[in-house]
Amino acid sequence: MRLRCVVLDDFQGVATRSADWSVIEEQVEVVALREHLDGEDAVAAALAEYDIVVTLRERVPFPGSLIARLPRLKLLIASGMRNSVIDYAAAEAHGVTVCGTASSSTPPVELTWALLLGLARGIVQENNALRGDGPWQSTVGADLHGRRLGLLGLGKIGSRVAQVGLAFGMRISAWSQNLTKERAAEVGVELVGSKEELLRDSDFVSVHLALGDRTRGLVGAAELALMKPTAYLVNTSRAAIVDQDALLAALHEGRIAGAGVDVFDIEPLPAGHPMRTAPRLLATPHLGYVSHANYTTYYGQAVEDIQAYLAGSPVRRLP
Repeated sequence: MRLRCVVLDDFQGVATRSADWSVIEEQVEVVALREHLDGEDAVAAALAEYDIVVTLRERVPFPGSLIARLPRLKLLIASGMRNSVIDYAAAEAHGVTVCGTASSSTPPVELTWALLLGLARGIVQENNALRGDGPWQSTVGADLHGRRLGLLGLGKIGSRVAQVGLAFGMRISAWSQNLTKERAAEVGVELVGSKEELLRDSDFVSVHLALGDRTRGLVGAAELALMKPTAYLVNTSRAAIVDQDALLAALHEGRIAGAGVDVFDIEPLPAGHPMRTAPRLLATPHLGYVSHANYTTYYGQAVEDIQAYLAGSPVRRLP
């Protein structure tokens, strides 16, 4: 009897077309779900008959309580090599092998600039006006050349965002708890002494930090109050780094010029959620990793993970 594999959160219906799954079809039946499963009871019921689960990023948590309710589960594959919502100890205790895939940093870098440029030049507002026979030129764009871009985090993604900013002729500053002057100099940016200084002096602020105990709520009401009223905030990292209620208040009260957001406390974002209609907000539905190349990698390596598991030699094991 073939094993059963389910691919979660295939929103665009492309998972089975993004890789050659036929190489395992004699041993594994593959099903892709386009609708998101919300809540542990719903997830447990939907996955009860599957031996292999391919989960997309951190959309569906796999705590120990859920893993215990999936006695058939043998292999759990996560896209990317880091996943904070899987209980690895529980997986091991229940005999579940957890594997990952590679993930490129290029797509989130590109989306960061799509959001930043869209905010700076009022692209959505102007496009809507043009298509709706509205006013001809209703906004005045914010220049990038000579303006200061402040980066919270200068890792793999932040450093590449910095390179693009330098190409635009921007002045780049960066800060994080562990960032050194030497590392900043390697990238060609200025290390500032504190996040407060970075927020106060920047015309654009972009978040590129991993979520953890030290970064959760790092930008709250007090920090947003330091920003210039003409400044913009972009977050393509993790929603919890920026206090969502504080950000909504700042946008509604016009205390910052705008924000570009690709990540949310709840995903998918429920209908009627205040982030859907907030003023001065350019928002996208967590598209940072969503590209043809990344999907080819995710699902292609998921197939490889399954093949290796079936051969008795799992690869890319997590954590």
